[in-house]
Amino acid sequence: MTVYQIDPLHDPRWSSFILDHPRASVFHTPGWLEALRRAYRYEPFVLTTSPPGRELENGVVFCRVNSLFTGRRLVSLPFSDHCEPLVDHPEDMDALLYAAERELRNGNLRYVELRPANPYFSQAAGFVGDQYFWSHAIDLHASLPTLFSNLHKNCVQRKIRRAQRAALTYKSGTSESLLKHFYYLVLLTRRRQGLPPQPLVWFQQLIDCLRESVTMHIAYKDSRPIAGILTLSYKNVLLYKYGASDKSYSTLGGTQLLFWRALVRAKNDNIRQFDLGRTDCHNTGLATFKDRLGATRSPLTYWRCPGQAGTLSTKWAARTGKLLCTYAPGPVLATIGSAVYKHAG
Repeated sequence: MTVYQIDPLHDPRWSSFILDHPRASVFHTPGWLEALRRAYRYEPFVLTTSPPGRELENGVVFCRVNSLFTGRRLVSLPFSDHCEPLVDHPEDMDALLYAAERELRNGNLRYVELRPANPYFSQAAGFVGDQYFWSHAIDLHASLPTLFSNLHKNCVQRKIRRAQRAALTYKSGTSESLLKHFYYLVLLTRRRQGLPPQPLVWFQQLIDCLRESVTMHIAYKDSRPIAGILTLSYKNVLLYKYGASDKSYSTLGGTQLLFWRALVRAKNDNIRQFDLGRTDCHNTGLATFKDRLGATRSPLTYWRCPGQAGTLSTKWAARTGKLLCTYAPGPVLATIGSAVYKHAG
């Protein structure tokens, strides 16, 4: 079976194909792929069995990641919680996976990685499970009173009422001032976690490339930003992608308020699902928080060929990086994030 490569940023068939495909997500869109290209210089392409001039019947989208530090590889997709192969027939899936494996051999790549949302992904063409996460989602078909009752009474409902009593204000949108406040919270959070922050240019490109699909939700105490989340919308799904907060105000319930406000807005916009994204299996605190929002938990596996491709990071480097990120001044921390993120996709 012949496999073809197409450019999803310029081939109009891709946008039409994903618009009609029931398993396509915001991560398949040209906007998301263009943001990856602009911010990190990743090269997106799609493998398909559909020849030129014909409507697309399937497709698996990848990015080429080229790094002197972490190696050359194909990822579907970098910085994406999941990216389902849009293939309906097993024989087509096998052909596309074997084509990816040929790219691995012929291109001198470290590995090929797939991040399907479907937990029943086939172990074809030498792909094996490599990283394991939880995926959480809230079904929004129920009424708002029912959705509120599904929130954990003590840890979420009480916090929302606490936020209301504290007279927290809420703003949403994509303005420069909101981005400034959101990134301030990102720097606070990543320093607290001992991790480099996402580059500011990444958020700028998301806003520029995805436009009305992006929303930043910010909670304020008086005029001070204390919590923020960033969501992406596509078709009938709202996806929580990033969150940040000022820990010194955590008792006020700003984060819980933001999730509830985003949920209410999604419900009013006839959104059918609130995708809360991935959670590392070892991050029990975050997984429990999402459970308490009334979400359903399901396994999420990332697949690699070859398996156990390894990493260039070491315990020493991780400890040193965490120490540096914890104590670096804000501008230095932002510079670190800009320098390292393009190698981490």
